[in-house]
This record gives sequence, C-alpha cells and structure tokens, in this order.
Amino acid sequence: MSARSDSQEAKTKPITPRDILARKGGQPIVCLTAYATHVARRVDSHAELLLVGDSLWMVLYGHETTLGCDLDTMIRHGAAVTRGAARACVVVDLPFGSYQESPVQAYRAAARVLAETGCAAVKLEGGREMAETIAFLVARGIPVLAHVGLTPQSVRGFGGFRAQGRTEAEAEAILADAKAVEAAGAFAVVVEGTVEEVAREVTRAIGIPTIGIGASPACDGQILVTEDMVGLSSDWRPSFVKVYADLGADLAAAAAAYAEDVRERRFPAREQTYGAQKRK
Repeated sequence: MSARSDSQEAKTKPITPRDILARKGGQPIVCLTAYATHVARRVDSHAELLLVGDSLWMVLYGHETTLGCDLDTMIRHGAAVTRGAARACVVVDLPFGSYQESPVQAYRAAARVLAETGCAAVKLEGGREMAETIAFLVARGIPVLAHVGLTPQSVRGFGGFRAQGRTEAEAEAILADAKAVEAAGAFAVVVEGTVEEVAREVTRAIGIPTIGIGASPACDGQILVTEDMVGLSSDWRPSFVKVYADLGADLAAAAAAYAEDVRERRFPAREQTYGAQKRK
C-alpha cells in the first residue's frame, strides 16, 4: 500500500469508543449533534464524536421535552447519520422508556440500535441508578456513553431545565454518579447543565473523558446541538450556547428572495427549464 493510500485510510478510519476513552486528559474532544445524513457529511471531518440525541424530538419536531421520542425514531435518524459519517464516532441516544425498566430491556433496545443503525455506541441518562444497566450492556459488547448532571429525560423530576450542582448535596450526587458510571464501564460521560466548579471537580476525579455541555472548559470535550450553534433552532437558546453562524436568518432571506422571484415570474428562468426537442 502506498504512503498516500495509508494517509487516506488514516483520515477515514472510524473513531471508536476506545479511541475516545484514550483521549482522557489530552486534546479536547470535539462533539456535535447530528440528526440527518447531510449534516453528518458536513461536520464529520471536524468532530470526533457525533451524537444522535433524542434532543431531535425538540429541535426537529418542535416538542417541549424529549420524553415523547421513541426507539423507532432514534433508529431512523441514527441510520441516516451513520450513512453520512465516515470518520466520527456515532453514538445514538436510547430514548425515555426504552431502557429504565431493566438491564434486559436496555439490552434489547441497544442491540436494535447498533444492529439497525451501524452506530458505534449508545448513550443513556442516569448515574448510580443506571450503573447496573451500563455494566450489563458493556459486558455484552455494547459501548455506553453515560450522561449525568442535568438529564433532560428527568426534567419533570428536576422541576424544569435548571443547572445542577448548586448545593453541596447536588454536587456530591453528581460526583457519585460520575464515579458510578466509570466503575460500570462507560467509555465517557456527558456532564450537562452543571455548575462549573462541580464539572471541573468531576473531570479531575474520574478516569474517563467528560463531555461538557453547559459545564466547564476543563472537561475533556465539549458538545453542542448543531442547530443551536448555527442559528437554526428556535428563538430561545440556552445561555451556554455560542452561535457561530446565523443560518436561520440566511434561510429566511433566501426564502424571501425566492418568493419575490416566483411572484414576479423571474423564476424559473430559461436556465432552470428544459429545452424542448424539435418534433419530427
């Protein structure tokens, strides 16, 4: 094999959960959400991990929480993202109600996700209460990305989307949760909506990478919802989001220009129509 083909293979070799685990304490891990093939293709070369989050239930479908999302929806979008990603480690969320009942239920759901999407791993929410389930899955060959702190599937129990770790009891609970998912075999853990000092302490205390969202720059990686980052989400966005482009405004402007061209009969022009063949 030539040096050039070796280089090409290195560029497209998929990143695995084991590779993510090995990044602990190293260069920060870049993570983004993706819900569709075309988005995955655009961001794949820039991110180490693409999460097909159940946040799609809110971002794409307009619901107020993630709670109504089902396994079939996650599989459909997970397969779409996997088709578009050549390099990034694709992880698919297990939706609410598909894994909390028992480790066996979680295994059945996770096995479907891996088999039907081709993704590298699944993500589930919860700390100490889900440690047994994480260990059950990992022992059966299913890599798990854990999720502690603010867990959106438990939003009703939290009393809304509010930052966690503000009290000593909350901080201790988050740290205990992170240690529990590490001991259970998770290859990394998302730390969401958590007071900065607490997220920093969690990152120091465990030996698996922490992926922050509304957490701390000290985390081993960061993740944002892509639609939030590029201005395609709703008018409201979390305070921790940095907007890198305003594609929402660009889309509205493009739609307005298109509408004007249609009404003034400027579109389609000759170059957007097919020429008729001469009849015999």
